[in-house]
Amino acid sequence: MSTKGFDLDLTRPAHGGVYFVGVNDLDRLARAAARDELGVRRIDLAGCRDKDELLRRLAISLQLPATFGHNWDALADCLRDLGWIPAWGHVLLFEHADELRRAAGADFDILLGILDDAATFGQDNDRPWFAFVALPDSAFDAAPTSA
Repeated sequence: MSTKGFDLDLTRPAHGGVYFVGVNDLDRLARAAARDELGVRRIDLAGCRDKDELLRRLAISLQLPATFGHNWDALADCLRDLGWIPAWGHVLLFEHADELRRAAGADFDILLGILDDAATFGQDNDRPWFAFVALPDSAFDAAPTSA
């Protein structure tokens, strides 16, 4: 889903979730999140082509605890509780995500599921939690349309 053409209220936990956006949307979303005093983290996935590199980049970008186990379960646990990032809600901005999507589609899908689970956890606990995954315009052109 792209946020192009509408403004998403980042302060409303019920709107939390995982959204596909255009590459040019990330800066606007970062400004809106900062204005609303949400914790903003950018994750640059340029050149990221597998699970190990993805987990390494997430550990660095999110400053995951030293006890982070570098596996999917540990990532899910950490994303549900981003307590070490001082903020009342969270916005994760994934740049260059198409490289991972093309190189390791199954890992990309698992990441999306973990992000969705964390956003649902945020909603259940009345905390804004958003992940915005930037894809090139061509990824939206190739998306199937419903009748």
